[in-house]
Amino acid sequence: MTEQRREREGVRERAGGARSAAEVADAWEALVATARRTVSDGLVVGTSGNVSVRVGDTVLVTPSGVPYDRLTPDDVTGVDLEGRQVLGTLVPTSELPMHLAVHRTTDARAVVHTHAVHATAVSTLVAELPPIHYMTGALGGPVRVAPYATYGTEELARNMLRALAGRTGCLLRNHGTVTYGTTLDQAYDRTAQLEWMCRLWLTASSMPGLTPSLLTPEQLARAGERLRGYGQPGR
Repeated sequence: MTEQRREREGVRERAGGARSAAEVADAWEALVATARRTVSDGLVVGTSGNVSVRVGDTVLVTPSGVPYDRLTPDDVTGVDLEGRQVLGTLVPTSELPMHLAVHRTTDARAVVHTHAVHATAVSTLVAELPPIHYMTGALGGPVRVAPYATYGTEELARNMLRALAGRTGCLLRNHGTVTYGTTLDQAYDRTAQLEWMCRLWLTASSMPGLTPSLLTPEQLARAGERLRGYGQPGR
């Protein structure tokens, strides 16, 4: 066996559940497309924010400081659940502790982190996004704000996990958003919905002399139950 082949086999073995090169390639392509969408939809600027997707026991992540439009199939970057790099040579995102914390403690297969403007603004104002719309139920209930901690730290990851308890999304104070799902599309949709709800609350609460009406816990519970059966089965 050649040295190059031994190296490839070693990477595949370290990647654990990455199962096949084709599976990893498809997942990486979807991850890059999602990362680019966060930019085109205005949820991040430049290389802020990051995305991850799990393939077996390997977590593919956006690399640190690389513009998403420059990423190619050869730039695949992956770590195991302990954070050891098993695929690629680019340095993983600085927010790796946050992504791994979600993948290790929930049923997440994908995580999206953004610096969305309205959501970040709300994170500086309240400890919890007021339940202004029934889509709050899609995230498991009123969205909490995790206390501030320096980006890329284990402290931030711990704060985020507490805010995510019973939820699929949270705000990070003076920072942005985190959402997760069983697919990249679901995680991204939850991010977009969270940003929209933050924009809605900021707009409604800015009307002089008026206070937005909010949903009760019972109303949210009923909405959440209906939302669990929303959409087409198997799609």
